[in-house]
Amino acid sequence: MESLGAFLKSRRDRVTPDEIGLRTYGSARRVPGLRREELAHLAGVSAGYYTRLEQGQAETASEQVLDALARVLKLDDVEVVHLHNLARQPSRSGLAEPPVEQPHRRVLALLESLAEATPAIVLGRRGDVLAWNRTGHALLAEHVDFEAPRDPGCRPSIPRMFFLDALTRDLHRNWDELARVHVAYLRLTAGRFPTDARLANLIGELTMRSDQFGSMWATGEVADCTTGDMHLQHPMVGAASIAYQVWLQPDSPDHRLEIYTPNDASSADALRILTQRAFGEDDPSVRAPEGPAPGRDRSVSNLRPRFLRDLGLR
Repeated sequence: MESLGAFLKSRRDRVTPDEIGLRTYGSARRVPGLRREELAHLAGVSAGYYTRLEQGQAETASEQVLDALARVLKLDDVEVVHLHNLARQPSRSGLAEPPVEQPHRRVLALLESLAEATPAIVLGRRGDVLAWNRTGHALLAEHVDFEAPRDPGCRPSIPRMFFLDALTRDLHRNWDELARVHVAYLRLTAGRFPTDARLANLIGELTMRSDQFGSMWATGEVADCTTGDMHLQHPMVGAASIAYQVWLQPDSPDHRLEIYTPNDASSADALRILTQRAFGEDDPSVRAPEGPAPGRDRSVSNLRPRFLRDLGLR
């Protein structure tokens, strides 16, 4: 999916001599960033060794060498982790079919405890939806079958939807910003799981079918996905500004519980309407809570979550 050398070159191209105070004496340069020998000198390694490392001909690199390269390349914390992940990959690692992902019972219990008033989904390592509550489904993918996560072969893929599904693209007013986050996180995941055949197939499919994904992937950007904002134009409730935050799961560290909260009063109203329509219309006895915006005193006892039963897990 990505080699250590390819990542080093993309980061080397990003750093200019001026940024690190390197004199160039006005000579013409054929590279956008640092030359190999310049990076090697600044990191305290030989130019020959660094060249072999970037070309994939060196067997290994010590942590000290990697940290020295990261320092010169001005890598952030996530990029440093990715650099070390790539360096630990076996030189001749083949792809393997990963085991089917199943959400841990404790993350499902946590999802249930949020109640339907808080939209939430559980994501697998490749961005597949492993579970969601009805409000999370209505917020992000109401055009997708709610039951889809039950079947591992039909689970919605958030990265695939972002780049190949027009309705998902139209939903997000800040699509470009969020799409770049998805691509950067896929790269981080690929460094952690270099033999995951399904992940390799997903990246290959998106590269072939989406020019925008291909362009974003080619930048070499890598980032974690923890918090951020989604600016939505929802077909049911209109404009809404929603904050997302990711809760990592100790029992299944590859999985993420992503929850969504409103950024302002009008977005809080939109979520309450969405909850009422997504949950209440199916069952007249279930009503969304009325009253002040989230964060103030209100009862959600009338919103008994049904997703465990709907998923056949209860």
